[in-house]
Amino acid sequence: MSAMFLTVPPFECAWREDLKFREAGRGCVAFEAFACNDVTLVFRENVGSQGYHYKRDSSPHYTIILGSHRNRRLRIEVNGKTVVDVAGVGLCCSSSFQSYWISIYDGLISIGNGKYPFQDVVFQWLDSCPNCNVQYIGLSSWDKHVKYRNVNVLSLTNTHMPLSKHVVFGDYQVEDELDAADSFNYKHMDYDKWGLKNFLESWDLSDVLFIVGEEQKPVPSHKAILAASGNFPVCSSSFVINIPTVPYPLFHALLHYIYVGWTQIPQEQLGSLRALSIQFEVMPLVKQCEETIERLKLDKKLLDTGKNVELTYPSIRPHCSTLPSLPISIHQLKQLKLTGQFSDVSIYIESYGLIAQAHKIVLSLWSIPFARMFTNGMSESVSSEVTLRDVPPEAFRAMLDCLYDGQLHDKVIDSGSLVIFTQRKSVLIWKLESFILWVPLELTVWRRELRDEVLLLGEGHTTKFFCYTQIEWRKQTNLATNNTDSVCPLLQVVSSIPSCRLIKESLQRRISMNFDYYTSASTDFVLLDEATLINIIKHPDLTVTSEEKVLNAILMFGMNSKELFGWEVVDALIVNSRPELLFGERLQLVHDLLPFVRFPLLQYSLLEKLQNSNIGQHIPVFQNLVSEAINFVKCGLAGLENEEKRSSYKELQYICDGDDHGVLYFAGTSYGEHPWVNPLLAEPRKITITASSPHSRYTDPKVLVSRTYQGTCFAGPRLENGQNCTWWMVDLGQDHQLMCNYYTLRQDGSKAFPRCWNIQGSQEGKSWTNLRVHENDRSICKPVGPNALLPFRYFRVVLTGPTTDATNPWNFCICYLELYGYFL
Repeated sequence: MSAMFLTVPPFECAWREDLKFREAGRGCVAFEAFACNDVTLVFRENVGSQGYHYKRDSSPHYTIILGSHRNRRLRIEVNGKTVVDVAGVGLCCSSSFQSYWISIYDGLISIGNGKYPFQDVVFQWLDSCPNCNVQYIGLSSWDKHVKYRNVNVLSLTNTHMPLSKHVVFGDYQVEDELDAADSFNYKHMDYDKWGLKNFLESWDLSDVLFIVGEEQKPVPSHKAILAASGNFPVCSSSFVINIPTVPYPLFHALLHYIYVGWTQIPQEQLGSLRALSIQFEVMPLVKQCEETIERLKLDKKLLDTGKNVELTYPSIRPHCSTLPSLPISIHQLKQLKLTGQFSDVSIYIESYGLIAQAHKIVLSLWSIPFARMFTNGMSESVSSEVTLRDVPPEAFRAMLDCLYDGQLHDKVIDSGSLVIFTQRKSVLIWKLESFILWVPLELTVWRRELRDEVLLLGEGHTTKFFCYTQIEWRKQTNLATNNTDSVCPLLQVVSSIPSCRLIKESLQRRISMNFDYYTSASTDFVLLDEATLINIIKHPDLTVTSEEKVLNAILMFGMNSKELFGWEVVDALIVNSRPELLFGERLQLVHDLLPFVRFPLLQYSLLEKLQNSNIGQHIPVFQNLVSEAINFVKCGLAGLENEEKRSSYKELQYICDGDDHGVLYFAGTSYGEHPWVNPLLAEPRKITITASSPHSRYTDPKVLVSRTYQGTCFAGPRLENGQNCTWWMVDLGQDHQLMCNYYTLRQDGSKAFPRCWNIQGSQEGKSWTNLRVHENDRSICKPVGPNALLPFRYFRVVLTGPTTDATNPWNFCICYLELYGYFL
């Protein structure tokens, strides 16, 4: 392995004698690149010159362009002729170095993202007339400088071993050339990308080896997966299976369909793939092959020799390699668990005995920690027995059922040490002796590596499973929620569990910092106990836009309300009732909580209303606090010098379109410190605006805040998750947030009128919350929705449908944008 760092200028190519395959026509190059677009690699039979350009090369060669057409497409050229041109595959990253790998095996070109070859395959193409002599690798670029580093040429043996370790299977041996410590980057693993595809042709946990084709290529696999997806010639005693008549690309396409849920293959090989699927009884693939063949027969225009066709299993989540999204029989998997067939691990519980005969591949599919346990050299890696301690048998059985059928079962278990119950949004909590917590993955992100973490899929939600036995917290653990609906129910549960003190504190701080939202979006907070609510209101990070919000929350809490309302409703109800009847046993709690409202900070007109209200006549402590506040205001003593709670939001109120009351104008005055200048030209820059398309004279972020309403300013589309996505994004900076309750934008003068778009907010610029959704909207006349109660750092307007411009329907043409609300 060799490492290098170099910058390649436009229209040039870097060659080195050591950048070559060990075997002509077969090898893999792994590298990192930093580029705005057009990372180009050339594969030739001989070394080229520095001024070489593949367009002028008449000798045989392959050219692979990642990010062609300004980082929009993937292209493969053979001898200068384009043979592959697809959108949105393997695109480049202009903000950091990104890892790629490209392998060539007798004309089969595989391309992937990531550090490990044959992991995260993004595209494959088979040359029907392969060039088996290409050996030298050139690093090139098109119209921008490209930086390369850590360029490594690997032999074919290593490219087919995605995990780094020495593996011996009978007469078949794979040598280790990589650092075993880097075999899997579990710590930073993206759970959204984890699934059975990570085990495709992986030596890890494999218990059967296919010897494929005339070249006798070894292909590892897993008996339990094969047995649940078809009728493969596997049995408990067999290990090596020879299928010399099946070409490797064909067998790989079949396995790819099983492990990933989709595959692609040249049109002319559809019949062969169908025959192979029939042979192994992979019936979903048989059906799709037959349907595709019939469709091609009916429409001759679709026939194109050499063109790939994609076959995708009709799953819950397309291109997601979790069990419910794969052509794998859940019923057959459950049968394998019941019978113990092909089981490779026996699980025992201390003082209980054997609890299950399971399959390591199934456990590892759902759980990265299980995968780490079985593959990183721990005793469990070589042992067929695992003993668990301090785990209730009922809990583990329920968990195991979920791992094999992928469903959260609607039932309640109470064994004295285990409780399961359901809250809104499918939140389930198991607690007591062993604390087991279930929360939807999209609702919660744990920022530190925790123990015994398992992914589940249930009721349409990807779910993260946490099992804590004798919890040990090494450092402060921060909990961040993307969707906030589950925070109050979780806090209600963990507040009574001593070992969850840090979780409790994290949740309390989260609610304090977003008090307006949690007390105005739902009534979940009324289920909290008095001590918890007091801790929230007294929290030093409490952030409110008005003390009226605190008053309303206390009154709703006192009434144990199931509906949202303000103090006016209580004022009307108390006329015909007594406080003892209205608040019941919580009346004393109301008395205890009212002093935490900072009445002197309320507007004087509101204080007068409260003084004359029915609430004051029936609740003396309320009347005393209001009267005291009025006296303070009259005496000018209502300063903020003793303020303990933060209510430092500056209200930026919308007056009219083009006014100077929005946050972007405010940033241009350095937050009120000097006359206005364009905030993107000021030093230091207060905000940042970016677009979905690269910066140009037509895509100029500073135009949006220039207040000159310049024509012809647009954000162009980019491909995200295979779909067009066009947006303008505003970053207020790490020290500021905005509770956006109003926004305004202006067309740039073109005829590309938007009809479908969203205004969104985000804390980190990655996961987005819709604040307002426009669908076929011809006029903007509705306020931002309830999510305006949440503060965000990032905002963007994103085009979700084509505009009225038939020529460039995905150009988002606006020349002015302004945001309003409560600015912190």
